[in-house]
Amino acid sequence: MQLLPALNSGGVERGTLDMAGALVRAGHESVVVSSGGRMVEQLEREGSRHIALPVHRKSLSSLLQVRPLRRLIEAERPDILHVRSRVPAWLTYLAWKKLDPDARPRLVSTAHGLYSINRYSAIMASAERVIAISGCVRDYLTDNYAQYLKEPPQVIYRGVNTAEFPADLQLPAQWQEEIESEFPQLRGRRLLLMPGRLTRWKGHADFIHLVARLGRERQDVHGVIVGGAEANKQHYETELRQLADELDIGDRLTFAGRRSDIRYWYKRASIVYNLSTRPEPFGRTVIEAAAIGTPIVGYDIGGPAESLRACFPRGLIDNGDREALYRKTLELLDGDAHSALDPAFTLDTQARRTIELYQSLLTEH
Repeated sequence: MQLLPALNSGGVERGTLDMAGALVRAGHESVVVSSGGRMVEQLEREGSRHIALPVHRKSLSSLLQVRPLRRLIEAERPDILHVRSRVPAWLTYLAWKKLDPDARPRLVSTAHGLYSINRYSAIMASAERVIAISGCVRDYLTDNYAQYLKEPPQVIYRGVNTAEFPADLQLPAQWQEEIESEFPQLRGRRLLLMPGRLTRWKGHADFIHLVARLGRERQDVHGVIVGGAEANKQHYETELRQLADELDIGDRLTFAGRRSDIRYWYKRASIVYNLSTRPEPFGRTVIEAAAIGTPIVGYDIGGPAESLRACFPRGLIDNGDREALYRKTLELLDGDAHSALDPAFTLDTQARRTIELYQSLLTEH
């Protein structure tokens, strides 16, 4: 039984869905508890059951869900409770602690983030086993929550579904036609791709300055930003568009918005960028692009650098170094390098190692 706030979008949700599907394929019964969301349909279509409970509100009123959650656990009798976010983790922990220690499920958490350092966040380090999605997250937990850890966190990287992102992916002719019809400015250009939601520390400004500099020297490149702004951050997208206008690169930069066809954009791109300027827990865009084989450039900081070091170390540059960013881009544009996904970052590896952790817990007294 996996527990998380909701099933709408995001890395935690994607990881939950991936693991649920892997459990079903391995012959296990998979149940997910959340407040619901648009990914529920896919979850159920892939063989898991969803149980709706309001385990998402950061409010004292959420404590009213502890007793219903305890009754649910007693009725479902899962072998494993796997929590993936702080509010559900607290509710689950409080429900679980009152159960018979000799009969209750084993408790696992996955730390998906570099949480603020306080007692509220410490719950993610308080399970019987703690999974960290990167060495970066493991070190953060060890440095800040050592007193709560029963054992050192186990690193299990989030994995790419290589059936969805295969190395031999072919671009459908129809897709190419539709994209060039929607964005005719891309026709005949080599694409520099910046995927990810529009957040200030994701490095979009550095990318736009790079496109502006290259545009003065090369006619063959075009920058593409794939991803949208959250509802409360639309002003940042406006800022980025204004920056592009100030640099006079309106014909060299395309904002493609949110896309469900990101794998084809990876394939179409000459280079993919991950330019987060502060540590992130993981870099999914790095491993997805590596699975496709596209060269990647990223700053040497946090989880994305860890993924890049394993899949395409040639693409690492110092954090915030725009000159190195420019030189590395030219080097890769003029070469024929390809990235390659390290097996540690596949969904199969993630699922196998997680199930092994479950089984090791179940064999302990």
